[in-house]
Amino acid sequence: MSLLTEAQAIKDELIDIRRKLHQYPELSFQEYETTAYIKNVLNTIKGITVQTGKDEIGLNTGVVGSISSGSGPTIAIRADIDALPILEENQLAYRSQNKGVMHACGHDAHTTIALGTAKILAQKMRQGELSGKIIFIFQPAEEDTDDHGFTGAPYLMKAGVLENVDAAIALHMNPEESVSTVTLSEGYSMASVDTFRAAIKGSGGHAAYPHLVKDPIRMLGSILPAIQSITARTISPLESSVISVTHIGTTPSYNVIPNEVILQGTIRSYHPAIRKQLKIELEDTLKISESMGGSYELNINHGEPVLYNHPAITNWYEQTIQSLLPSFTIKHEPFGMAGEDFSHMAETVPSAMLFLGAKKDSLPNRGLHMPEFDIDEEALIYGVTILSETVCRFLKGEYSLE
Repeated sequence: MSLLTEAQAIKDELIDIRRKLHQYPELSFQEYETTAYIKNVLNTIKGITVQTGKDEIGLNTGVVGSISSGSGPTIAIRADIDALPILEENQLAYRSQNKGVMHACGHDAHTTIALGTAKILAQKMRQGELSGKIIFIFQPAEEDTDDHGFTGAPYLMKAGVLENVDAAIALHMNPEESVSTVTLSEGYSMASVDTFRAAIKGSGGHAAYPHLVKDPIRMLGSILPAIQSITARTISPLESSVISVTHIGTTPSYNVIPNEVILQGTIRSYHPAIRKQLKIELEDTLKISESMGGSYELNINHGEPVLYNHPAITNWYEQTIQSLLPSFTIKHEPFGMAGEDFSHMAETVPSAMLFLGAKKDSLPNRGLHMPEFDIDEEALIYGVTILSETVCRFLKGEYSLE
């Protein structure tokens, strides 16, 4: 029986799991019920060892399951489990029951696919078809950071979930493409994500006497267009990069020129060297304030690194899809300027992510992080098929990192 046939045989179970997860989404670092549900599903699969809790995996939420047989390599499958602070607008029987929280990025599908893959691969382990170890990482807090500026991945890694892991794989829903389309990207494939807060400082005073003050709003008038031209005029047009100012604030008043203006925004790029250069360029631009009699402060929070897809593992995906799903279209292109904290794991062990088509219909507003996001649930079958077959071939020695 092919793995595609095995995945099709559990289609109803996959849909049921996904819809239950979709109905009860939880925000980053708050995925307690989701954790309990995943743990219960894994405990029904014979042979899987389950770990949860801060002492075992570094956070109070999240689950790590593992199964092994004999000697051989170790591969990890990572799925994210958190949701977003979005009010769902879908009128579906399985719409979110937690008002203002929604699985609008497909993490419910990622989790379901990993659980389905665990069920199929555990059986093959028990039957002696595979030798080695498989780790299923159900990671919390991919979408948001805590008070220390960290998402979930660094905590799980610090707790040792990737120790002795030879390779790690993951997938992501793509609501822009049909279920018969997979997007692969070798090398740098998703952006690093940094955020910044800058204060442009002057000396305020009465709005009727601007000649007596050092007006930070006047300084902003020169600084803002300079920031917005950084990527266009100081970074090679061949390099993907973005600096976006997303908030400008000061103390509101009709007749008072403020002492300072606050800027907030994001810095994104596709290469570590460009990431460093953008920070230097931003600081140099803020120095315009000094030439106008003011000063500045700049704080940058360093978020996810660039996602690097290992070339060999990306090729594993391609071979798997061409073999099991020959009618599928494979696109070779980067995934966009969004960030993905799987990139932390990809810095530690050879890793790769694929984007799996999951477009439900022709509605234009079902994209990622939108209130009517939804997927074609056929994608669940194909996700289980691709991940399961890729793991099998690696553990059997058919795929290597060379």
